[in-house]
Amino acid sequence: MPASENAATCPPKRLQSAVIADTLEAEIIAGTLASGSKLDEQALADRFGASRTPVREALQLLASRSLAERVPFRGVIVTQITRERIDMLFETMGEIEATCGRFAAERMTMSERAALEELHQTMGDMANLGSQEDYETANTIFHTRIFEGAHNAELLEVANGLRLKLAPFRKSQLKAAERMKRSNEEHEAIVGAILERNPRATEKALRRHLLSAAKAVLNSMK
Repeated sequence: MPASENAATCPPKRLQSAVIADTLEAEIIAGTLASGSKLDEQALADRFGASRTPVREALQLLASRSLAERVPFRGVIVTQITRERIDMLFETMGEIEATCGRFAAERMTMSERAALEELHQTMGDMANLGSQEDYETANTIFHTRIFEGAHNAELLEVANGLRLKLAPFRKSQLKAAERMKRSNEEHEAIVGAILERNPRATEKALRRHLLSAAKAVLNSMK
């Protein structure tokens, strides 16, 4: 097989690691991979038909999302996911997002506000069509723009770190069409407050939004 053809049929290493990480992430959230389960590199490489390098990268991704941890003498294991831990993560994220929102309402440029409003309108169409994957991707961009709109590099770093830890749970709660539409309605209040340059209203809307998301995730764990 020519090298060019082989390159076309074999996914890049980084993409392959992301696919492996996403698959394992879904299994951990669903409980298929129980807390304490060992994530053996060679066994996973055999399962996914991959070398150990992308598997190792995938496990690092899971660790960055706090879904796995390396334990001495045991290797990489699935982290225990409890209601208390998820509650604490959402509580912390709610405070960080509220702070970002307060600053964003004061500091966003006109072009940043216009771009956020346009994205929100596009997401409304996605929610009405039930385009979950597109909405999920746009949702990450939406919240990132608020983080960036705060114009505080240190705050941005903290927000992005927490976002990575919460990403699997926020992704799972958006799979329900009803929750996706409600999320978009909550975004309406957030965007409106930012456009009106109302820091306190933005802060309040973001706290309520994160509380709503937390309830959706916790209810799914019953």
